[in-house]
Amino acid sequence: MNQQPEFESQPDEAELQESQPAAEVDGNVGPQQQMRRDRNRRRGRRGRGNRPPGAAQPPTLPGPGGPTGEAGEAEAPTEAAEPVAQPVTAAKQPKGAVVLSIGLPGSGKSTWFKRHNILPLSSDMVRILLFDDVTEQRYQDLVFSTLRTMLRARLLARRPSNYLDATNLSAHERRTWIKLAHDFGYEAHAVFFDVPPEICIERNRRRERNVPEDVMHRMAAKLRPPKFEEGFAKITVVRLKKKDGATSPPEEPRQEFAIEPDEGGPPEIVDSEC
Repeated sequence: MNQQPEFESQPDEAELQESQPAAEVDGNVGPQQQMRRDRNRRRGRRGRGNRPPGAAQPPTLPGPGGPTGEAGEAEAPTEAAEPVAQPVTAAKQPKGAVVLSIGLPGSGKSTWFKRHNILPLSSDMVRILLFDDVTEQRYQDLVFSTLRTMLRARLLARRPSNYLDATNLSAHERRTWIKLAHDFGYEAHAVFFDVPPEICIERNRRRERNVPEDVMHRMAAKLRPPKFEEGFAKITVVRLKKKDGATSPPEEPRQEFAIEPDEGGPPEIVDSEC
């Protein structure tokens, strides 16, 4: 057994206080023996202080996004486990579609819905329900907030097809409806009535309840075709279909083009044939 080297460091004050009572109790111990006992006592303390600690297990920390605190300790694995392959989940299928009509007054939106036997949600419907007067124009905020509530109720009821009859001229006006559809897990579709403004203005003049002509011109300048970048999954373009030898355009839009998204690009507007 190798003898440990002796340390020449001086005993501190606490060690001297401990060694004095031992000498008083045992009066037969000589100075050399007492010094040896003090030296051994100091070696023992340094040995305990220098003893290498046992291999301690590192604390288990929760991974990113995992539980923290006591929950993390309760769910900490006790042994290494083989990684489990996660099942590949298919893309979530949409619950249905919210279809927005886009076009000027007089472009044939209401006629198109009637021809397809569709009763859409519309601001005129809300005005009749709230005020018994389709011409009431004083409470626009109330009308459109009620319209949003009605659409939200249909989405909560999981109705697959939901149509909205409004002008929806700009991307800014369409954004609220698109977001509402996506928030409930529905696709947003667009039906764009690509009818020349002069035809819409002429039809508007013949209406009993018409829009002032200066307002029609401002709306025509504001109209923007829908794009897939807005969030639409499908865009249908409706145009007037002319006949051979016709000198004036027909009264109703007939030609329709369903356009599917192509790598997120804008829809390609295809001219209708005669």
